[in-house]
Amino acid sequence: MSEQAGILASRYPKPATLRDGRECQLRPMARADIESVLAFANNLDPDDLLYLRFNITERAVVEAWGQNIEDGRAFTVLALDGDLVVGEATLLHSTTSWTRHLGEIRMQVAPQVRQFGLARTLVAEIEWYARELNLQMLTARMTLDQEAAQKVFRQLGFQREAVLWDYVITADGKTRNLLVATKRL
Repeated sequence: MSEQAGILASRYPKPATLRDGRECQLRPMARADIESVLAFANNLDPDDLLYLRFNITERAVVEAWGQNIEDGRAFTVLALDGDLVVGEATLLHSTTSWTRHLGEIRMQVAPQVRQFGLARTLVAEIEWYARELNLQMLTARMTLDQEAAQKVFRQLGFQREAVLWDYVITADGKTRNLLVATKRL
């Protein structure tokens, strides 16, 4: 077992109690979770899917995501309510590029568990893992109209670095302004 695998095995699965008293289990995503992640994605509101860089309702995308995890290019923490995935946060990083000291966080939380602290819990798990990898900074990207996401990241110590105007285009063909936020570790 690798050192990183040993660290993860000692940390997970891990309970997380939400503000409404509900308890979720946190654990790393594995290739065996593809069906559960697809079910999670297909239950998200179509508006939530507009903001994703990749369409996680497509099997090929989720399979590639699983491969990135196996290859060490990504780490994903799933939040489960029973057998249902209700949230995920992913850390993307490269060990070979000129940004090897950075990690990018991506996250989705199911509507029924929003406002109960799960997003903050998932970001904390990603931050913990980023520190284990000795990363120096986390980045998060979101559109300017994702005010709730901006609030969560701001409360967690992320600061606005840049706004890229008309930088992203949604599935319905509308451009959005992209906010880049960072947190130094």
